[in-house]
Amino acid sequence: MRISKIELFKVQPRWLFLRLETETGLVGWGEPVVEGKADTVAAAVNEMCPLLLGKEAGGIEDIWQMLYRGGFYRGGPVLMSAISGIDQALWDIKGKALGVPVYELLGGAVRTKMKVYGWIGGDRPSELVATAKRRLEQGFTAFKMNACGEMEWIADVKSIERAVASIAAVREALGTSVDLAVDFHGRVHKGSAKRMVKELEPLKLMFIEEPLLFENMEALPDLVCHTTASIALGERLFSRWDFKRIFEQRTVDIVQPDLSHAGGISEVRRIAAMAEAYDVALAPHCPLGPISFASALQVDFSSINAVIQETSMGIHYNEEADLLDYLLNPEVFDVKEGFVDRSTLPGLGILIDEDKVRRAAETGHCWKNPIWRNADGAITEW
Repeated sequence: MRISKIELFKVQPRWLFLRLETETGLVGWGEPVVEGKADTVAAAVNEMCPLLLGKEAGGIEDIWQMLYRGGFYRGGPVLMSAISGIDQALWDIKGKALGVPVYELLGGAVRTKMKVYGWIGGDRPSELVATAKRRLEQGFTAFKMNACGEMEWIADVKSIERAVASIAAVREALGTSVDLAVDFHGRVHKGSAKRMVKELEPLKLMFIEEPLLFENMEALPDLVCHTTASIALGERLFSRWDFKRIFEQRTVDIVQPDLSHAGGISEVRRIAAMAEAYDVALAPHCPLGPISFASALQVDFSSINAVIQETSMGIHYNEEADLLDYLLNPEVFDVKEGFVDRSTLPGLGILIDEDKVRRAAETGHCWKNPIWRNADGAITEW
């Protein structure tokens, strides 16, 4: 079962799919992408292809170690995202070859369904509330929203009050029977973050995500003294070695490795085990496509500390295509009372509409994240 062919497809809205085929005709799918840098990751995958062609597809761990340790320079978003997509596709093939879901190969399932959360988008409180109510009707019982827009290095009172008011409006409309998380997105610097988390304290948030950029993690112990909300981060960490610093600091409650950035299924399963040893929960980051989401669920179903899963269904980024559009079996991701049921299909459990993917790749995309500036013209975090 040797690897014979690797293809890449850049498809809307901002995804990159990988198709890996073996000499026996088995096909596995992966999703190696950095949002806004799809061509860069594609180049990295293409540079890795000579190392892969002719290799035994079942040797997942050996291939992972070869791709990671075989280059003098390692780690980071581009190289690890390339490895991630390859790793996902290899697990997909192994599961299909053995006729079992990937989670069975990771030790078996520890749950029958996985709680998921949807995104709430909008610029005004009324829009946010309306979106939240629509998401409730779609079956979600947990939500995440951005805490704010652009922020000055030291935010003024008005900016913080406006941000808190928007979140409070959603909490008031939904009540405390649903879970609500807030993503700071690394937009708030430490001089303002402690004010914001204190103002948000009465809203009983499920978690606060990326209250500070990873570069400023030394300030996190002081920040957590101002809130009882769980602290979540990890979407911009790319290996167990990146997460090691977080675990040793002992200030994070939930880690959020991304299955398309943090080394794929192999590495995120290891990160989940490390997290368990530190009594830290797992909630994989996933604002991406169906292959990344399917991969995350395989890890969730086999990890006892997985508490909730992000999904990009209906997210504001998905303007030209949505999560289910490239699937022949979209029902596998049906959300029922806030949960997605465990699939028993082999591999990643999804059937990719290959014809549609090939057609979409003819158009491709050139998605880039916005560049934000404050009122004085200075660049600020997006």
